[in-house]
Amino acid sequence: MRAPGFWWRTPGLEARLLQPLGAVYGAVTAHRMSGRGTRSALPVLCVGNFSAGGTGKTPFAIELAQRLIRMGERPAFLTRGYGGTSRGPIVVDASRHRVLEVGDEALLLARRARTIVAKAREAGARLAESAGASVIVMDDGLQNSSLTKDLAVAMVDGETGIGNELCLPAGPLRAPLSAQWPYVHAVVTVGAPGPSCLALMKEAERRGVPVLAGKLVPDPGMAERLGGQAVVAFAGIGRPQKFFESLRAIGAVLVAEYVFDDHHRFAAGELVALGAEARARDAILVTTEKDMVRVKDVVTVRDGEQGEVHAREKRAPALEISLQELPVRMRIEEETQLD
Repeated sequence: MRAPGFWWRTPGLEARLLQPLGAVYGAVTAHRMSGRGTRSALPVLCVGNFSAGGTGKTPFAIELAQRLIRMGERPAFLTRGYGGTSRGPIVVDASRHRVLEVGDEALLLARRARTIVAKAREAGARLAESAGASVIVMDDGLQNSSLTKDLAVAMVDGETGIGNELCLPAGPLRAPLSAQWPYVHAVVTVGAPGPSCLALMKEAERRGVPVLAGKLVPDPGMAERLGGQAVVAFAGIGRPQKFFESLRAIGAVLVAEYVFDDHHRFAAGELVALGAEARARDAILVTTEKDMVRVKDVVTVRDGEQGEVHAREKRAPALEISLQELPVRMRIEEETQLD
C-alpha cells in the first residue's frame, strides 16, 4: 500500500471524513502503549517511528547493530516479520527461509546479524537470550508495549515529517504525538528537514529529547559501477523517491523509474518485463536491497557486473534477469552522538 497524498497536506475533506476513525485508532494505540511490558534479561534497543511508512528504520537498526558489534557486543535483531506467515519465535536462516515465511526485512537484517522473527516479542527476546545475544535491536515496535525498552529511537523523514498530524487512516500517525513522546528517548531525522520536521525537532528540544541528523548514503563503490550509465530503476519501498535520488546522486542516468507498493510481491512476469526493458534500452536494471530479497524468491538473478548468479532454486532460463542492487547505509552527521 502506498501512503495517500492527503496525509502530507493540510487536512482537507478526505482527512476530515476519516478523522473520527483516526481518533479511535489513535486512542486504542495510545492505550496499548501505556501497558506494562515484560522485562528482558537483555538490554532492548527499539528503532521505531511516530508514523506509518518508510523512515529509514531498517538502515538505522543495521547501523546501530554494526556499531554494537565493533564495541564487542553480540546483537540480535528482533522483528515481527511483517508480511511473513511464521509466528515464530525462530532464528532466520537466510539460505532456507523465504519472504513469504519471514518477510523481506527479516531476510535483509539476517545478512548482518542474528535475526529473530516473533509475533510475540517477549518470546523472541527469550530466544535471543538463549541464542547467545548480549543485546536486542528491535526493528519497529515503538507502539508495542509487550517488551520493556531500555532505549527507544523514533525515526522521522525530513521531507514529510509527521504530515497532517492526524492518526491512521486520516493521517500517518500511529497514535497522537502527545501520547508517544513519553516513550521516546531520541529522534533521528533522515534527510533535509522540511517545515513539519522542523516543528517536531523544536518540540523534541522543548521536551529535552536529543535529535540526531541522519542521511542515507549509497555504497561509494556503486558510483564506479553506475556513474554515467543508463539505468532502469524500480522500487517497492516506503519512500521510493529517495532511492531514485540516491541513484542520481552517484551519477546514474535514470531512463525509467517504476514504483510498486511497499513490500510488493513481485510476479515473475513483472520482473522479466523489467529485464527486457532494460536490455532494450541498453540500460542497467537496479533495485533496492530490500526489493532484491523479494526478487530472488521469484526469479534467478544474474549480477550484470560480476556475472554472479543468485537463485533460491533451479529455474528455466526464461526466469533469469540481470539485476543489481544499490546498498545504502545510514550515516549520522555527528557520529559521537551514538556512542
